[in-house]
Amino acid sequence: MNIQKLRGLFEAAYEARSFARNGRFDRAVLTRGGDDEYIIPQVQSAWWGWQASREILRVTNPFPVQMGDPDAAWAREVAEKSLRSQGLKVVG
Repeated sequence: MNIQKLRGLFEAAYEARSFARNGRFDRAVLTRGGDDEYIIPQVQSAWWGWQASREILRVTNPFPVQMGDPDAAWAREVAEKSLRSQGLKVVG
């Protein structure tokens, strides 16, 4: 997953959680400086933590490899794309 998509997931989650907690959210909280880091240190720290948490997430594809079965291969490919789009690393 590219960094822009991962950042988008982080910002959406940050906004949703902040809104749930406070009943409001100011998008200025997610302002970044010229170095592309968040200006507010707590937000930058949360971003680092988010990236680290995604880096260690690894899941096994729920569809086993079935030699010669095109439906199984298709299901496996769809599952893997879906998992990867969520920032997960697929193993096995």
